[in-house]
Amino acid sequence: MVRRGLVFGVAFLAAMAVYRVMIPQPAAYGDAAGKVELKILGWDDTQKLIASKKGQVVVLDAWSTSCVPCMREFPHLVELHKALGDDVACISLSADYTGSKTKPPEFYREKVLKFLTKQGATFDNVLSSLPSDELFEALEIPSIPAVFVYDRSGKLLKKFDNSEAASEEDEFTYKDVRALVEKAVGGEVKSQK
Repeated sequence: MVRRGLVFGVAFLAAMAVYRVMIPQPAAYGDAAGKVELKILGWDDTQKLIASKKGQVVVLDAWSTSCVPCMREFPHLVELHKALGDDVACISLSADYTGSKTKPPEFYREKVLKFLTKQGATFDNVLSSLPSDELFEALEIPSIPAVFVYDRSGKLLKKFDNSEAASEEDEFTYKDVRALVEKAVGGEVKSQK
């Protein structure tokens, strides 16, 4: 019986090794191949990540795979990252975790990572470990989508959200975000909160 278990164990490990070689695995972040990674962080650690980007303009995009407007705008964050490179640090902050005890943040990891990989989001990606309602409270927003732009010193320049939009035409787009980011990169903007 022990021998059969040992043989099974060795066969299983060999099969896993072949699987890892033959099947493409989710990639690590930030190498030359442009791979995607997803970290699960609380709000305090996310703020530390933002602070670690001093010297760059930071764009933090709060979104969720259950938010159609978020997913519609997300490709523009990727475009911004590609266009402005080293001058801008893009960070995506997924609010997919709802706080359910039966569905911890790790439950959402695969779904979020699949979306990020499809989008080519080769920048810092965070899945919040804070339930979405608590995250919205910490961000001081009623809901998502929301984008926060920080200057090179880490000071919040502007929060883009749709809390005051009277209609769909009044909602922000990445055209608005990009205009501010380009000015911030050039040093032409002051805090607008």
